[in-house]
Amino acid sequence: MSARRFVHLRPRAPLAPPEARGEALSEARIGWLMAVAACALLPHADHLPGWLDAVALLLFTWRLAQWKLGWAGAGRVVKLLVVAACCAGVMLTFGRLFGREPGVALLALLLMLKLHELKSVRDGHTVVLLGYFMLLAVFLYTQTPAIAAVLFGAMVVITAALIALTGPPAPVRAQLRQSVWMLVQALPFMLVLFVLFPRVPGPLWGLPLDAFGARSGLSDSMSPGDISRLSLSGEIAFRARFDADPPPARELYWRGPVLSTFDGRTWRQGEAARRLNDGPPHEVEGGRIGYDVTLEPHGKNWLFALETVAGLPPGARVSDDWQVLGSEVVRARRRDRFESVPAARPGREEWSAYLDAARHLPPDGNPRARALARQLHLDAGNDAETVDAALRLFRREAFVYTLTPPPLGEDGIDRFLFDSRRGFCEHYAGAFVFLMRAAGLPARVVTGYQGGERNEVDGFVVVRQSDAHAWAEVWLEGEGWRRVDPTAAILPSRVERGLADLPAGEPVPFVARADLGWLRDLRHRWEAANNAWNQWVLSYDQQKQRELLSRLGMAQPDWRTMTAWMASLCAIIAVALTLWTLRRQRPADALARAWAGIDRALRPAGLGREAWEGPLDYAERIAALRPDLAADLRTACTLYANARYGDAAQAPAVLALKARARALRRQRTPPRT
Repeated sequence: MSARRFVHLRPRAPLAPPEARGEALSEARIGWLMAVAACALLPHADHLPGWLDAVALLLFTWRLAQWKLGWAGAGRVVKLLVVAACCAGVMLTFGRLFGREPGVALLALLLMLKLHELKSVRDGHTVVLLGYFMLLAVFLYTQTPAIAAVLFGAMVVITAALIALTGPPAPVRAQLRQSVWMLVQALPFMLVLFVLFPRVPGPLWGLPLDAFGARSGLSDSMSPGDISRLSLSGEIAFRARFDADPPPARELYWRGPVLSTFDGRTWRQGEAARRLNDGPPHEVEGGRIGYDVTLEPHGKNWLFALETVAGLPPGARVSDDWQVLGSEVVRARRRDRFESVPAARPGREEWSAYLDAARHLPPDGNPRARALARQLHLDAGNDAETVDAALRLFRREAFVYTLTPPPLGEDGIDRFLFDSRRGFCEHYAGAFVFLMRAAGLPARVVTGYQGGERNEVDGFVVVRQSDAHAWAEVWLEGEGWRRVDPTAAILPSRVERGLADLPAGEPVPFVARADLGWLRDLRHRWEAANNAWNQWVLSYDQQKQRELLSRLGMAQPDWRTMTAWMASLCAIIAVALTLWTLRRQRPADALARAWAGIDRALRPAGLGREAWEGPLDYAERIAALRPDLAADLRTACTLYANARYGDAAQAPAVLALKARARALRRQRTPPRT
């Protein structure tokens, strides 16, 4: 056999699908792809650099003008220059091309440029896949229920665009409706996978260097103005849920970094913060209260517990100055169990070296404050009287508690105590500790949060950055460390109701305003919904999964058992959806089902009814093709027409149609000649 003949005998390759052949995009499909780009990029508008937002908007507008106004497209050289310039901009902005921020920026750029290369359905599929990936990347920044709802809407549009690319032309509403229905059908599978898929420890979307971003919160140092700036934020720091009724707000002191060294302007943590213990450094006696703290990520390993902590969560340790620290940096939301003894006075037998360090001051600076401290100590009968005398000074003189204190400059303690007399909690705590040390008493500054707002919807106590606070501790012989809050001497309502009662004109955070009761109720409901989302969706970790599966009857769930359950449940859901869909396709009434039986009887012989045909036209067409079937089919079609559109009874017609369908099924094969 010759080579030519051999070639002719080879089977022909099947015809490639339209998208593989490079089918051109219609105007309607281009419109869908423009909508995909808009839905994919809008949720990233506040995450991307401003210049990249402008470039993306320019590229989108240019492509829109091409589509609607017939503008010329960009040439290859222009596209290469735009890519090079934007890559250089990303490199200059972030210092690298890998990581969350530069990666998302480059993906946004690729999506916009791909719009300028739309030639075939295959290009449209690329845009759709990039759109899906950009929606997924939004969860690297925020995972609130609000953004989940927004992304669901965007996914409806992108899925509708995919339907438009792969299916016949259809109205926009029909494609959106089909998209919603497809996503709704996927929800049961999503729920099964969410509950049963083995959870991995740590955050799922961990990326190097910038995976968690910068977080606002307390610092390990304190200068005048630090906490007042932080208190302008209404961001939630953590939530707490108590086993019983929570203590009054005036007793909620959430301990954070303890600052024991002072250089004349800034307070910083001392040596005691670096010595860690597996349990409380001193014995704690008194009635305990139990509570859970759900801490938002803040980029430090600090945990916040009520004074004085007596029970720690696994892996946590406590420093010599009673700050609780976790074993890892808090990069994801975490929930911890604590026990505290609010009435305790720890440190009755404090180390002498630490007490000496707690008396230390710089050798010079703030001479007027030093002289005042010596005079207070001379006039007092003992150390406790010295503390009371300093507090009386704050109450007696015209001190003002304000979020906008004036700058102090050199000898800031003197300027605050004798000149401005306007300050926030860090000014009062720092000045009080300075006076105590100048009088010879061991003292230190404690930073953390004070108070919290009880959400009546879910019972959690919500602590915000606006509750950031600083107070003092003084060591007294035979008593230990006594908490002293000079702010309570100036503005007692601060420790009762937060910042709501600051004088008019102060920049009180919007969420802390006391004159917006209706808005507070609305906010409580919204935050309760967010908290439920956090507790049961975002915080669904290995431990919660084991607890849930144990309640469902899996005593020792492992990956094999969970995989078997996932496969079984997904199969059941698939069968149920299939049966439900088939049932929906069945005719709604008995007459229609009997009439459909006529079509099923003849369709295998190529004699099925067309969608546009009425019963009588159908009978005449088939009679012309198959005279041997004409009598039975004309009778069946006439029966149906009279029962459906005339006055004939339907029940006898149903029985007669079923009999004719059986007869036609037997006769549909033509006799051999």
